[in-house]
Amino acid sequence: MTKKPLHVALISCILTLLGVFLVFNFMPSEKKIERQLHRMYNTDDPQFRRSMGVLLGPPILEGNQVDVLLNGEQIFPSMLKAIREAKHTITLETYIYWSESIGQEFTQALIERARAGVKVHVMLDFIGSMKMDDTAMNAMKQAGVQLQRYHKPVWWKFTRLNNRTHRKVMVVDGNIGFTGGVGIADQWRGAGQDKEHWRDTHFRVVGPVVGQMQAVFADNWTKATGAVLDGPHYFPPLKAQGGHAAQMFSSSPSGGSESMLLMYLMAITAAQDTIHLSSSYFVPDELTIHALVAAAKRGVKVKIITPGEDIDSDLVRIASRERWGALLEAGIEIAEYQPTMFHVKALVVDSLMVSVGSTNFDNRSFSLNDEANLNVIDRAFAAEQVAIFDKDWAHARRITLQAWQQRPWTEKAAGELVSLVGNQL
Repeated sequence: MTKKPLHVALISCILTLLGVFLVFNFMPSEKKIERQLHRMYNTDDPQFRRSMGVLLGPPILEGNQVDVLLNGEQIFPSMLKAIREAKHTITLETYIYWSESIGQEFTQALIERARAGVKVHVMLDFIGSMKMDDTAMNAMKQAGVQLQRYHKPVWWKFTRLNNRTHRKVMVVDGNIGFTGGVGIADQWRGAGQDKEHWRDTHFRVVGPVVGQMQAVFADNWTKATGAVLDGPHYFPPLKAQGGHAAQMFSSSPSGGSESMLLMYLMAITAAQDTIHLSSSYFVPDELTIHALVAAAKRGVKVKIITPGEDIDSDLVRIASRERWGALLEAGIEIAEYQPTMFHVKALVVDSLMVSVGSTNFDNRSFSLNDEANLNVIDRAFAAEQVAIFDKDWAHARRITLQAWQQRPWTEKAAGELVSLVGNQL
């Protein structure tokens, strides 16, 4: 047997150690939830609300008004109006922010307010903002905008790139909040009318829960910069503005990555009548599949909308479709949205509890990213979301169990391969 030269063996050893280092650093550091939850209450049981507000936290607050904004034609004008009318503070945390026409509008609005003396803080994910040019970022900084790129890579912490802030949270003057699925890029403009304009939903919020939205931003800002945002311009007294009970719920690998998954599992396990899930990236793990199947078997009507062929990640769609078998066999209805890319992220349970925000139904959102969802418990608000879901369903193509079973062998093989990296999707 030929003996390897020493330098070849040494290089092989170094590469092996490097591979082990990368594998362990890109894996979630916290223990995963391993067992299906026991069903102890329904969504209309007071215990459900107590558990959502105590076990998970923060508390559910009364007196909020949450308004729905559909697609860019409603979302961007409302956000820009709030920015342009800001008197004291603007805090914006987002994943996608690109130097396109809508990006330029936001940049100019933020610059104008900073020059007017408003304290403007912008947190951009490093990966998500890579298509933003340096000119725009430098212009904001020169105007007084405090701009931070989340987890900008440095060689001794390179693997933290895998932990991204996927949150979409904006708060103006501490009393108007926005959250949902939209990114600041031109594909979100318009009304979802064609392949170049995506379908998405965002929410405008006033009332006491806006303080929780501000706290979500402030937490990441402190972690990233070491600076604490406090005082009445960030956290003013907030009066009741409406009749919605709500909480702003967040998760992060540095402070409870599995809590978002637990929140979803608790809601699914408590369901007694219906589950309406809009999911732009639907790659459920086994525990979530079991929870959805168990709900269907006890008589809950489960309907799921995902993107069709118009999707910005073919790998996600392949991995998603690979996991539909048990769901379809249980009678769960799944349909693919046809007009354009479907980027909505919303869960409605029993036409009572609604969870909306940045979270995708995949391992990346449940374990790797920083996420934030607004949970609303209100029948009228939930009924409005179901009506919107039904309109989207009318533009989706339902996938039957037979059609899924008869999908091409190439798709089945691709699904097996992509599943090997499913924990990174």
